[in-house]
Amino acid sequence: MRKVKYSVITLALVVSALTLAFKEELFLISKNLDIFVALYKEVNINYVEETNPTTLMSDAIDAMLDRLDPYTDFVPESEIENYRLQYVSTQYSGIGVATLFIDNKLFVDELIEGFPAAKNDVKPGDQILKINNVDIHGKDNEQVTQLMRGVKGGKVSLLLKRDGASILKEIPREEIKQSNVSYFGMLEGEIGYIRLDKFLENCASEVENALVTLNKSNPKGIILDLRNNGGGILQEAVKIVNLFTANNTTIVVQKARNDAKTYAHATTKEPISLHLPLVVLINKNSASASEIVAGAFQDLDRAVVLGQRSFGKGLVQQMFNLPYNTMVKVTIAKYYIPSGRCIQEIDYGRKKDDLNNAKYSDDLLAVPYKTKIGRIVYGGKGICPDIMMPVQKMSLIAKKLTEERLFFDFANQYYKTHKQISKPEVFKLSDTDYHNFVASLPDKKYNYTAETEKILNELKLTAENENSIDEVKSDIEALKSKINNLKKTDFVKFKPEIKQILEKHIVSRYYFEKGKVLQSFQYDKEVDEAKEIINNPAKTNAILRGDGIYKTIGALK
Repeated sequence: MRKVKYSVITLALVVSALTLAFKEELFLISKNLDIFVALYKEVNINYVEETNPTTLMSDAIDAMLDRLDPYTDFVPESEIENYRLQYVSTQYSGIGVATLFIDNKLFVDELIEGFPAAKNDVKPGDQILKINNVDIHGKDNEQVTQLMRGVKGGKVSLLLKRDGASILKEIPREEIKQSNVSYFGMLEGEIGYIRLDKFLENCASEVENALVTLNKSNPKGIILDLRNNGGGILQEAVKIVNLFTANNTTIVVQKARNDAKTYAHATTKEPISLHLPLVVLINKNSASASEIVAGAFQDLDRAVVLGQRSFGKGLVQQMFNLPYNTMVKVTIAKYYIPSGRCIQEIDYGRKKDDLNNAKYSDDLLAVPYKTKIGRIVYGGKGICPDIMMPVQKMSLIAKKLTEERLFFDFANQYYKTHKQISKPEVFKLSDTDYHNFVASLPDKKYNYTAETEKILNELKLTAENENSIDEVKSDIEALKSKINNLKKTDFVKFKPEIKQILEKHIVSRYYFEKGKVLQSFQYDKEVDEAKEIINNPAKTNAILRGDGIYKTIGALK
């Protein structure tokens, strides 16, 4: 009886303490709001020069949120629509065209298959002079987007320049639906493939429809490609895991300061493919919801994860409406996948001065966790794949050619002179065409500095500072000459890489986004490795059981 009495008293004291703490927090918020409002008013009224109230408020908001993590952000009314497209919905009213600026001129870059721009003979490489009779000179990307988009059924007037001639196009707006699943299909060897680019509205339904369709072909296994997928809606991630995992399985736990926002997300339906072999592809740009999916499959020993270590974002954001059609996106929680680990790499909450000084979550790095079957995994630095693949780095020459849009120019010219090409999965650029590309470059403005050149320039500067340049000048000049000669051979040395990029640009002119995916399979070593794993059940089972070298995943040194 006495124990019960003491328990009641203890509970009452805890509740009382929490209530007092809550009241104290509310008082501090109210007090500081009063101070800020008074300060803001007095500065705007009394400052010696004229102020801009909107700019002052914007600066104050930015300064406040800059003290937090980079995912907590204010969304003004002018950016609400862009935010919705980036983080929530894949639908908008427009004409289905992607544009880019080159030397302050606006060009059509790519078209979305089956939508108004493509159906009205707009072509990549067309220069856009006016949109709805508005000269685009001096406009930025956001202004161009606003001119293109609008009410469904309305028209967009484009004044184009093509081959020196002006062309006027009146193009009706339609509801543009960009799929979360950019491609799915059967690969060689009876293996299903699903590429998921984002986790926005209805993405789980799209993956489910793809899986149902692929299952009709009795695949040996499925490759789920999450590379370069920056995430999105957490609940969609849980639904996707549910397609391959038993009902009533906890997938992710969301832990917040506020108990009301702390809860577990579990599967709620019977799976479609509970035992079908599964390989998940990730890379350094796979983040957030992508990491929930890959991490949950890994922790549940359900799929082999292949690629490179993921981004490391274990934070949850929620949108809150503010006055005058504005919003704020606030980080409200961290998420924890089935083994209990949080994969958040940077501890923004314990930084010292600013985001540049934010610490790694070092308290998590050395802590081992166990998967369902007992494999050892680690938190704090993203998802480490079961099978680590080397990063395919782009050469300096390829980067420069991309930055200067020289692939873009050549692909447009190729498209004009070739009515058709072979199917994207087999298309190859001929050596003659490659030679033509290289031969066209001397007239273009491009240059790049090799790493060895940078080091040599630093050496020259050091020698000058030490007054020893005369002793080494001839050696430096000799090395510089050798480096320049080596750069001239880059088009031979990096020919396979440059040809591959050219082929991708050319294929997109004929077969759109789907064609680029199909073309990439010719060179995708990670897809090839995933196919080999699915075709080797003994290796798959060894990985998922944690045999030998597969016992510990991503041991941190």
